[in-house]
Amino acid sequence: MNTANLLRLVTLAAIWGGSFLFMRISAPVLGPAVLIEFRVLLAAIFLMLVGLVLRKRAAPLNLREHWKHYLILGFFNSALPFLLFAYGAQFLSASVESVLNATAPMWGALVGLVWKRQPIKASTFAGLVLGTVGVAVLVGFDSITAQPGAGLAVVAALVAAFCYSVASTYARSAKSVPAFANAHGSMWASALLVLPVLPFFPQHGPATLPVVGSVVAIGILCSGIAYLIYFRLIDEIGPTSALTVTFLNPVFGILWGALFLGEVVGWYTVVGTAIVLCGTALVTGFVPRFGRAPAVAAK
Repeated sequence: MNTANLLRLVTLAAIWGGSFLFMRISAPVLGPAVLIEFRVLLAAIFLMLVGLVLRKRAAPLNLREHWKHYLILGFFNSALPFLLFAYGAQFLSASVESVLNATAPMWGALVGLVWKRQPIKASTFAGLVLGTVGVAVLVGFDSITAQPGAGLAVVAALVAAFCYSVASTYARSAKSVPAFANAHGSMWASALLVLPVLPFFPQHGPATLPVVGSVVAIGILCSGIAYLIYFRLIDEIGPTSALTVTFLNPVFGILWGALFLGEVVGWYTVVGTAIVLCGTALVTGFVPRFGRAPAVAAK
């Protein structure tokens, strides 16, 4: 991985880690449905404008053929998990949610077992156990999880991570659709899917400047721009290496929460996060490689 791609990877992790900060600021005011409707709608409009600028380089949506695919992908990859994380952000810290988000690859192993009949290896099983222990340490010792409503919020965040694993498995088995069209089409589908939920989660209060700024940031920066960086990484270094962003997201989620919201970083935060990430590494088979890079033959 060259320096440019390493910087892209760290930037992407910083942006996606920031999404939990922005949700923590805006969800208690706007409610989960209003926040996420704005999030996916802003992302869809942004990606539409990018598509117009790119023209030939951006694949067309081809709605007649792929509309069902966009609805399924939009539901599991954006609409439902975004709503669940936004609901959780009303009760949980940005730190806790960012770590719970990192359990997605662990859920993926279970989804693969049921959906694809993929056997679970010993290392994968060990990773699942470690991940469960890490979540228990994080949730069990963090005082915020003892507040009213926090228990259901933890469940919501874990289900959201599960949704990401379902979306990932579905995307690999579905008809091939270009990455940009997937991102663009699924955002418009998500905007439609969230609309019926709006009456059930009304806005709690007036939108202040920090709330409006958070909504714009989470829609354009954390969804639209982040997708462009992610798909560029997939093209440059491949999906497996791009997946390492999973290990960096919680670091930034905890950092931003501590810096901007004054969230406490206790020993349980550090230990729980480390255990969850070790479990994720075992499940994904990620092994960091150190040492001198192989020489490149001169052309």
